[in-house]
Amino acid sequence: MNDKTNWGILGCGNIAHSFARGLSLIPNAQIIAVASKSGKAEKFGKQYGVKYKYTNYQELVDNPEVDVIYIATTHNFHFENTKLCLENGKPVLCEKAFTINAEQLKILISIARKDQIFLMEAMWSRFFPCMVNLREMISQNKIGEVRLIKGDFGFNMPHGSEHRVFNPKLAGGALLDLGIYPISFASMILGPPKKITSAATMGETGVDIFSSYFFEYESGAVSMLSSSTQLCPPHNALVVGTKGYIEIMNFSRPWKMDYWNGKKLEHIEFPYKKPGYQFEALEVMKCLKNGKLESDIMSLDESLTIMETMDTMRDQWNFKYPEEN
Repeated sequence: MNDKTNWGILGCGNIAHSFARGLSLIPNAQIIAVASKSGKAEKFGKQYGVKYKYTNYQELVDNPEVDVIYIATTHNFHFENTKLCLENGKPVLCEKAFTINAEQLKILISIARKDQIFLMEAMWSRFFPCMVNLREMISQNKIGEVRLIKGDFGFNMPHGSEHRVFNPKLAGGALLDLGIYPISFASMILGPPKKITSAATMGETGVDIFSSYFFEYESGAVSMLSSSTQLCPPHNALVVGTKGYIEIMNFSRPWKMDYWNGKKLEHIEFPYKKPGYQFEALEVMKCLKNGKLESDIMSLDESLTIMETMDTMRDQWNFKYPEEN
């Protein structure tokens, strides 16, 4: 690779704009190509000074100047879009949730590992400086052995039934869109759960609008988590250990935390330039530069266990997406 990384963006919706603004904060990154089947590529490309603007995805993956592709489509298209990129030899950063189920993700991981192509899930919150510091504090035993994690994530979304979060054909629902945040957060600290207990409220369109999860681990620790498209709870995550606790404020895009060491409370801030998507992009670029096929921070094996956890919960709710029936 050259010193400058040439990004391609597949899909030109709202999340693609956020990612593009994040890339603009990285001096050695540029968007060289974008593609959209809905006719948005031309306007998107002009806004960000993109050289190549396509109306189909094959032209994007065929462009030899593209070093890596960011998948910004809705959940139901992640599998086929990522598969197209991998089969054409393009490294991929795919927006979370990676796929709609573990079986799809297993196929993508198999292709990436067989053909030795970089692949990573775009769990952006994991790469913020605040989260980096959290992992360091836990590894340094600052709060002792972690015994409890709490995390809720939700918004009151007054959208119509055709909006992606409510549309089952677009793999809608609170779990894949929002629940993955607290689930991935708990996984980052405690790994995969030994036992999963969950419950969900289903909406008029047949997707989950509220769900809660109770995870138990081999260590004896537990996680208490929830997500909703109808409620907007405080977006804070609490990590409690045997010697203290850490509370992350707004843990999907964190910049501050409270640290209690058993004696005094310390407020710690980690300011960053918005939007924050630059941190996951920097991780991808670092991996590509060093010849790594996956990230140590967001590994493919961990993404798979997270997807398997969500599959287990949907099984408990008897909830399947149309393409799974």
